[in-house]
Amino acid sequence: MTLRLAILGVGLIGGSIGLAARERGLAEVTGYVRNPDRAEECLRLGVVDRVAGSIEEAVADADAVFCCASVGSLAGMAKAALGAAGPDCVVTDVGSTKLELVDEVGADQRFIGGHPLAGAETAGVANARADLYEGARWYLTPTESSSGMLYDRLQRLVKDLGARPMAIEAAEHDQAMSVVSHLPHVFANQLASQGRTGTQRLGALAPSLRDATRVAGSNPAIWGEIFATNHEAVIAAIRDSIAGLEIAAEVIASADAERIAAWQSDAGAQRAALSGAETEGEATHELRVLVPNRPGILAELALALGRAGVNIADMSLDPTPDMNSGAISLWVAGEVEAEQAVACISDLGHSVTLAGDS
Repeated sequence: MTLRLAILGVGLIGGSIGLAARERGLAEVTGYVRNPDRAEECLRLGVVDRVAGSIEEAVADADAVFCCASVGSLAGMAKAALGAAGPDCVVTDVGSTKLELVDEVGADQRFIGGHPLAGAETAGVANARADLYEGARWYLTPTESSSGMLYDRLQRLVKDLGARPMAIEAAEHDQAMSVVSHLPHVFANQLASQGRTGTQRLGALAPSLRDATRVAGSNPAIWGEIFATNHEAVIAAIRDSIAGLEIAAEVIASADAERIAAWQSDAGAQRAALSGAETEGEATHELRVLVPNRPGILAELALALGRAGVNIADMSLDPTPDMNSGAISLWVAGEVEAEQAVACISDLGHSVTLAGDS
């Protein structure tokens, strides 16, 4: 059955969702844009089937809603969508900070936060691409209130868009993003300011400084909201960096060339580890999990597996006729991951078997 998909905010991210969904035959797509003048462009580019005049009109009869706005506007947009959506509609977002938003609207079982790690140097719907999410990690932040059926629908849709969904707790997501995404922008801003003295004397921007400051001053409005909504995690990351810089200062102050070289070599090894590609193409293993039918059970499993580093490639729900319990089939790639998943689920107290085991 073709899904009915609503996209609220049709720019690069929302437009690419719509384009991928339409080209892959996944959904009939309705878009909503604040500026009516952009409606014709969205239709001409084929990123939506139709454009609605309001959020309420866009989400009417929708099976899934993607809120695509700046992080400071997402709570209001999500609340409006939830207020107009039906009881069986899943509402998600694409924002790069999650905890504040989930705290505000996550109590509604229909809302599941999301964050695709995909983008481009360019913005706007004219730059939307159907392959933008191909192979990209897409974080989902279910809570104990989340509907298992709606989580299943959302993660399947994300997977069908070409992405790799993974469940993560909102607080853990924001802490991780503060280090891997937000802190580099802090450093770039600081280096851009600090580096002016050196460049004035040299008369040119040195390649290392140019590379390190590439993102300095990026979109002040957007990054103002990102830093504001994730300020606690970013401050913690900055303080950790200050401690690391103090160690670096002590090592360099030693003037011991061998010690400094060892410090430099260790940094290179750490950088190589960061660049290690995730294993792809391994055989997929099916796990069958017997669970009670209670709210949050699927989120519990997904989050536990996410913490264990196990990626769910696919899943299927099979409730019993009396709806008191059911089975969940999970597919994970790699024999080691399958064994980790069995151990993790067993630790939660659920019965789990690998398909083919006696």
